[in-house]
Amino acid sequence: MTSTDTVRIAEVGDVALDLAAHEKAVADPRAGAVVSFQGVVRDHDHGRGVTVLEYEGHPTAAAVLREVADEIAADPDVYAVAVSHRIGTLQIGDVALVAAVSTAHRAAAFAACGRLVDEAKARLPIWKRQVFTDGTEEWVNCP
Repeated sequence: MTSTDTVRIAEVGDVALDLAAHEKAVADPRAGAVVSFQGVVRDHDHGRGVTVLEYEGHPTAAAVLREVADEIAADPDVYAVAVSHRIGTLQIGDVALVAAVSTAHRAAAFAACGRLVDEAKARLPIWKRQVFTDGTEEWVNCP
């Protein structure tokens, strides 16, 4: 099986993310486990209130996300991978990152999904602007 077969979704875009669609994308009759993750915009960061986040992505962000997904999919325990990151303005409670992985067993699925999220956060050329309740803001460089 090639990574083209196992990476079902690897997208960066400005539309709302659908966890159920990612879980469905990794469905496989061999899978005994599907583990998924949603990164949700929270109302605070390091003790400061947050009102809104804005994500901007470099034009290579989708290709980098695909590379990360391909690396996770290369694990022989992984049956399928789906991952997306949202860009644009997000409100509290919006989903910024969705990841799903299927494997035969839960331990492998948890480990693979964790690696997928960690590598995406470490390597994606996406920057986040946080607007705080006191009117200040800051930019956070993801990779």
